[in-house]
Formats: sequence, structure tokens, C-alpha cells
Amino acid sequence: MNSGLRMLLLLLLLLLRKTESRAVFGGRNVAWDLCQELSQNVTALAWGIHPEMGNLELPREEGTGEAVDDVPHIQCGDGCDHQSLNDNSQLCLQQIHRGLIFYGHLLNSDIFKGEPSLLQDGPVGQLHSSLLGLSQLLQPKDHSWKKQQVPSPSEPWQRLLLRPKILQRLRAFAAIAARVFTHGAATLSPKEMD
Repeated sequence: MNSGLRMLLLLLLLLLRKTESRAVFGGRNVAWDLCQELSQNVTALAWGIHPEMGNLELPREEGTGEAVDDVPHIQCGDGCDHQSLNDNSQLCLQQIHRGLIFYGHLLNSDIFKGEPSLLQDGPVGQLHSSLLGLSQLLQPKDHSWKKQQVPSPSEPWQRLLLRPKILQRLRAFAAIAARVFTHGAATLSPKEMD
């Protein structure tokens, strides 16, 4: 099955299950299995994107791109370890939701415009749709999020430098989020009785 059709099916499944069990905060059930599937899709899509760099070799230094210096990270104190998830997953899910929204805004910014693989139906568009689908599962009821400010470089050469950095950090974020949802699906999902 091609990735576009697979993603469409995942998003349809998301909409169908959204009313019965949303992965949100505040005492509601978490659709861990669906979150696990979508987060694995996000991870696979993020690793499948390779922006055109030409012969450009990126330096390995931190703190060089304003748009990626303040990206959300999942850290030890975010409650995403197994014990904290078992006790109360709210803090971790909030951090993951915040990151999904942030990366969704980055992927939709002009940083990711201007090359064929970045078109809406291309890999970046599919990744953006998957991020939105997963973030909607985590959206708190009756809570709308303000659009975050995402710096947009005005020069094409700046975009070429920022894309791989953003994707590298998104990949790390998505991998940790996928581990959280895998743990939740295995240990925190209500078991169905046949």
C-alpha cells in the first residue's frame, strides 16, 4: 500500500475513533494504540525525508539557527519514563503535544517551501498531515492553541541550512514519542474482553 493511501486510512481511522476515545488530558481515556501507530508513521516519514543539500557540508555546531534553538525536547523531567507514565501521563502527553504543534508549524512555514519533495502531496506534506493527526488525538477538549511564532528566514540559503537541522531534531523527538506510545499501548491501554 502506498504511503499516501496508508496515511489517508490512518487519518480516517483517527476521525472515527476520535469521538469514542481521544488521547487527551484531564481524566479521559488515551487511545494509546492509535497514537502508537500514528507516531510510528511520523517517525518513518521523518526518516524518509532527505532535503536537497547539493554539495553543502553542514558544520556540527549547536546554537546556530534561531528557528531550531528553541525546539521542544522530551527531557527526563517531562514524565515520559515508564514509571511516570504509569503513575500520570499528563505531563508527558502535554510535552509531546506541544512538540507536535511546534514541528507542524515549522513544516508548514516557508522554511520547507521551494523544492519538489516539499510539496503538499510529497513527503513533507505527508509528515505534516501525520503530525496534525497525532496532535489532534492529543488535543485537550475545549482548548484551542495559539499559533506559535516560527521564525521564517527570508533567504533561500538559510532554508537549506535549517531544513536538515529541523528534521534531525524532529526525528529524535518523534522516536522518543513513538517509544512513549509503544509503552502506553503495551501497558496502559484498557484490555478488551472477547
